[in-house]
Amino acid sequence: GDWVEYGRTEKIEDSHNPKWETKFVIDYRFEERQILKLAIYDIDSNNARLDDHDFLGQAEFSLGEVMAQQSKGFVRNLCKGGKVFVHAEELSSNKETVQIKFEGQDLDKKDLFGKSDPFFEISRANESNDYSVVYRSEVIKNTLDPKWKTISLEVRVLCNGDYDRSLRFDVFDKDGDGSHDLIGSFQTNLRRLIKGPGSENIYDCINEKKRQKKGSKYKNSGSLLLKHIQIEPNPSFLEFIQGGLQVNFTVAIDFTGSNGRPTDPNSLHYRDPTGRPNQYVTAIQAVGEIIQDYDSDKQFPCLGFGARIPPSGEVSHEFFLTLDSSKPFCSGIEGILSSYYTSLNNVQLYGPTNFSPVINHVAKFAQVYQTDPSNYFVLLIITDGIITDFEETKNALVNASSLPMSVIIVGVGNEDFSAMEILDGDNGRLQSNGQLAKRDIVQFVELRKFVQSGQGWNKALLAKAVLAEIPSQVCSWMKSNGFNPRPRT
Repeated sequence: GDWVEYGRTEKIEDSHNPKWETKFVIDYRFEERQILKLAIYDIDSNNARLDDHDFLGQAEFSLGEVMAQQSKGFVRNLCKGGKVFVHAEELSSNKETVQIKFEGQDLDKKDLFGKSDPFFEISRANESNDYSVVYRSEVIKNTLDPKWKTISLEVRVLCNGDYDRSLRFDVFDKDGDGSHDLIGSFQTNLRRLIKGPGSENIYDCINEKKRQKKGSKYKNSGSLLLKHIQIEPNPSFLEFIQGGLQVNFTVAIDFTGSNGRPTDPNSLHYRDPTGRPNQYVTAIQAVGEIIQDYDSDKQFPCLGFGARIPPSGEVSHEFFLTLDSSKPFCSGIEGILSSYYTSLNNVQLYGPTNFSPVINHVAKFAQVYQTDPSNYFVLLIITDGIITDFEETKNALVNASSLPMSVIIVGVGNEDFSAMEILDGDNGRLQSNGQLAKRDIVQFVELRKFVQSGQGWNKALLAKAVLAEIPSQVCSWMKSNGFNPRPRT
């Protein structure tokens, strides 16, 4: 069968023995054989295409095998040498978030010229008596008394809801070649940490090798002090929906000339006489069928951009698909598709490809609800990926990042989508004119990754990939603005 990418870890630099902190949440079904393929690459650039990087090996196994072998530890050989260890466990239903802040004091000096560049890792104990990394801090350069930023972690990520589960802290001095020097370690648990700052939460960092060498003269390699801890409830997306949250869905479709003439069978806008949906129709159906269930009136504003529109033939980057400004809404998925074909038959594909007008269009509506958690806005942009107003788009997205709004970009065709990957922000927070986005609000998905053999589309997996980040984006906006779910009416 065909493989579809489920997710990627973070990149670990200059290491032959990486420990990734990224976790993947997968639905486990006992009655199914769920085959997973884990492939490892050496990353050579910022390009998201795996073909551009060095393949280091892969392993295939079932989720059932992973779960059944957790007590002794699941390990597989990679096809090109090396091994991979996989830890898995059932997620608890804990919905809390913990905020923690640590400082270091008198850490050992590890660098010949200068002090140390300390960072720390938190690892949690596993059933197989080893540990997996759940958090890696930022590096504080050239200091023995680092003050790290406050951590915000779901309790189930930290310890899967078990306050007594052993947590190991390892403090390192970062080295450029990836061979980080261990300063020292200690163990604790969340139950002890929640007692707050004080003598019980000052920890000696112990370096076993150094202790064995120095014997009774050795005291520690510095200390870690808990400066702040707070546990807060973490309401779910479903709780906001049950409290009456409306998700407002807007579609924006790329009508630029680079898509090809709609009468050409190679055009991304081709209207096939056999009724076979083109890539734009596939994306509308896959995403719209799910998101329409969360919009009570199922009336969707739908926009087009990059075309000459009737009657004057002027170029517009923000026109209603109905081509009637007094009727901006389309009723349900059928209404969207009907208006899409209306535009396709009446506009002239042109250019350039400007995203910022449609982003700003939706942002105006989202602005009205900045202090009202009753509405959230999702803009779906379907495009062939050749973007002209890149800087203006980045600016519009950074400005929109403080609003109750998310942007989904679906790339159709076979263009280079590297610019879209930058907008997605998965490899670093988006910024414009020196201003950082308040949060990540963009999800980019390449449609061609969801082609099945036989040239059909896996619409279920496409919809899942496109919409996967919306619940967490809604929750992050609510949390950053101090909103809790409204009681059910």
